[in-house]
Amino acid sequence: MNIDSIQNGIVLDHITAGKAMLVYKYLKLDELDCSVAIIKNATSHKMGRKDILKIDHPDYDINLDILGYVDPGISVSIIKDGKTMEKKKVDLPEQIVNVVKCKNPRCITTTEQGIKQIFKLTDKEKRVYRCVYCEAENQGEVIHW
Repeated sequence: MNIDSIQNGIVLDHITAGKAMLVYKYLKLDELDCSVAIIKNATSHKMGRKDILKIDHPDYDINLDILGYVDPGISVSIIKDGKTMEKKKVDLPEQIVNVVKCKNPRCITTTEQGIKQIFKLTDKEKRVYRCVYCEAENQGEVIHW
């Protein structure tokens, strides 16, 4: 299979196999008016299998916190004029804002509108985040908006 390289945009590489659609959804790539290539289960010497996303949009502002929360270890390459200008490795963010919702029905974020959903990383090994308002735990769970 041949997937053309992009001239100006972003390549998300080293996505855990099967997670490309989740990254696509969280980044709301369906709202972009540009080409987005989703490559699933590509062969990788390092990972065995991996997914790749190519976003052909030169001005797309990527949220690294979302990437780190969904799949830490993703590499982000910024492409300009067909060349890699910058490469970043994503890790678990210390704090996530409006990425997931608190599942505690008594939390103030559930009862009051307009309050940001803020979670702090409390256990990096287990990927545990806690709501800053009520301390409810979110252990790497993907909660859809």
